[in-house]
Amino acid sequence: MCRNITELRGLEPPATDDEVEAAARQFIRKVSGLQKPPAGAEAAYERAIAHVTAQVHALLDILPARRQPPATVPPLRRPEVRARIAAREAAAAGTSPAGSKAAPTGT
Repeated sequence: MCRNITELRGLEPPATDDEVEAAARQFIRKVSGLQKPPAGAEAAYERAIAHVTAQVHALLDILPARRQPPATVPPLRRPEVRARIAAREAAAAGTSPAGSKAAPTGT
């Protein structure tokens, strides 16, 4: 059903809270068929995400260790994805991304 949700079990270091919430948010979007909840349903939408996040944390806590880590790196740990997120946040804040340099002038 959700082919794009990355396995979070057995990661080193373990999956972060952000990665678990991102997977829960993606799951809720998929089952609801909505990217954003309709007006008046925001609280229920966010409660569903919080509930799924908590259940995933509980599940990951009780599962036995994996013999091998997942074959893919979770999206939030990929450097190119983190750079894209930082650039988007910087653009929204009106600043340049951390670590980027201004283009040299022709003088």
